[in-house]
Amino acid sequence: MTPMSPLPRVAAVLLVVGCAADEPSTTMLVGLDPTDAPIAELDPKWRARFTAGDAVFERVYRESQGLGPLYVRTACAACHADDAKGPGFVTKMAATPDAAALLQWGDTARPYTAAGASTPIAPPDDPRVTVSRRMGPAVFGRGYLEAIDDAEILRVEREQAELVGPIRGVANRVAWHAEIASDGRFHDYAAGDTGLIGRFGLKAGVATLDDFAAAAFLGDMSITSPLRPNELPNPDGVTDDMHAGVDIVADDVNLAADYVRLLELPLRPDVDDGDDGAALFEEIGCATCHVPTLHTRADWPIAALADIDAPIYSDLLLHDMGAQLADGVTDGLAGPQQWRTAPLIGLRHLRAYLHDGRAETIEDAILAHGTTDSEAAEVTRAFLELDDDDRDALLAFVEAL
Repeated sequence: MTPMSPLPRVAAVLLVVGCAADEPSTTMLVGLDPTDAPIAELDPKWRARFTAGDAVFERVYRESQGLGPLYVRTACAACHADDAKGPGFVTKMAATPDAAALLQWGDTARPYTAAGASTPIAPPDDPRVTVSRRMGPAVFGRGYLEAIDDAEILRVEREQAELVGPIRGVANRVAWHAEIASDGRFHDYAAGDTGLIGRFGLKAGVATLDDFAAAAFLGDMSITSPLRPNELPNPDGVTDDMHAGVDIVADDVNLAADYVRLLELPLRPDVDDGDDGAALFEEIGCATCHVPTLHTRADWPIAALADIDAPIYSDLLLHDMGAQLADGVTDGLAGPQQWRTAPLIGLRHLRAYLHDGRAETIEDAILAHGTTDSEAAEVTRAFLELDDDDRDALLAFVEAL
């Protein structure tokens, strides 16, 4: 695998916490190109971290190691097979204000019990509760997203604010946690900073991979850590599990995060960057939100990710996609109709699209952007106005990302 440069077309997809079992297997297909390779030319220190983190990522947790009291899966890799998409979904819930008490245990379903718990969290049978699902994500290439300079995200936010038309992306601001800054390798946030820019998760609700990993350990497996030391509230009132106290050390969290941030973007098949599809992608406005490249921080500690144009096909901003795609969930500044622009690279690894997999084809996903209350309505209309040959060229370009 060749080192990353500003120009190659490569693959990555969005990151979201959690997935559930017993869902269609068609969403977990992976292409023939490797999805679990480390970034090329890592120095020995980072390669060692990658290898150690891989072991943490694959580790299956048992009750004696802290699994439960409620959980979704027993290992990181169980949600992210081959570091790609799936298997499964996470079930999310949102209630009207008068029914808030129905969700006293949170907005995520957790179907399995352990460590003395006996009552899973399931969606209540009540019309005031909206139930939606979210596809489990691929995790390769996440380090590229994390390395994007905040100034780049804010630049695109300003540029969109000056456009004529409905597209107005906004950065999600995430609360500062002292634990996030404890690892000086990546972050130098000042104490008291409350405005970190979120970039992970479907609503950009997480700012860093260490924070994401800690939240995933707790949310998916009820594995506590120094970054998330308390068990989640649950119907049985279980406050600890069969592993007394905090379940894993901070370096386990950091290792899992390092494994994800050091995964390479699988190389794209040979596609002519100058083809009609790429030009049409820009011409009709897809690239306004799905920005082909954003520049990374020059001082990023991983040399292969520093000071490059990362081809992520996203602005990492929140956009109002209309009521038809709403899930009822609020995450930081992101409202029920707002979603972070999905990084498009890696679509060739998927067989279902959008946050819940409702779209079976890329064209279905584009059309779902086109409701009158969506910021992308005009772009969808421009897509529909293309002749058949141009539409096929655009779809072929996106499908090969």
